[in-house]
Amino acid sequence: MTETTVLVVEDEEDIQELIAFNLTKEGYKVERTDSGSEAVKIARDIIPDLIVLDLMLPGLNGLEVCQNIRENKVTADIPIIMVTAKGEEADIVAGLEMGADDYVTKPFSVKILLIRVKALLRRNSAGSVDEEGVLKFPDLEINVGKHETLVCGKQVKLTHSEFCILHALALRPGWVFTRTQIVNAIRGDDYAVTDRSIDFQIVGLRKKMGKVSHYIETVRGVGYRFYE
Repeated sequence: MTETTVLVVEDEEDIQELIAFNLTKEGYKVERTDSGSEAVKIARDIIPDLIVLDLMLPGLNGLEVCQNIRENKVTADIPIIMVTAKGEEADIVAGLEMGADDYVTKPFSVKILLIRVKALLRRNSAGSVDEEGVLKFPDLEINVGKHETLVCGKQVKLTHSEFCILHALALRPGWVFTRTQIVNAIRGDDYAVTDRSIDFQIVGLRKKMGKVSHYIETVRGVGYRFYE
């Protein structure tokens, strides 16, 4: 069985060691560096399964590293968990908009970090897609071709926007989406919408989902994610 490789990019030695130790303990193969430019090179050379990336790095910072990784076709799809000491909404949103998929803020719980790592790594299997293109989760099915949503086997009527939001989130379980990313995913970059309108759509979607509304989790001040 192929080892799952995680690249840890962190310039604080103690934190780098802590993250690497716990990931190794969980059975992951760990590569690590304290340099942003070196991180970009390593990512291109070994194509890790996931990157834990500190935002505040000397030289090439975390945002720039993230941008470099996303702009290269070879590394563009690697999941990235951003680590920030600031914990400010603007920094978190900037990182997510640049292409990070999730985040933790210092000081962070190692247990929470490991949960986030596992959630991103299972993104392709958490919601299985059958031959007809149906996303399946416990008590929830999303059929893109038929534009149909089933909750506990019963069809739920969603608006076009509600369905597109649900589908976009469910395609990447555990990934944090900012409101802007949700808009871009369902409408395109040129669609003008406010944060409030996305929140309104989410409220309506949750009401219709009823028993399975817990799948859509609010990430305060940042956006939303699909979470089992």
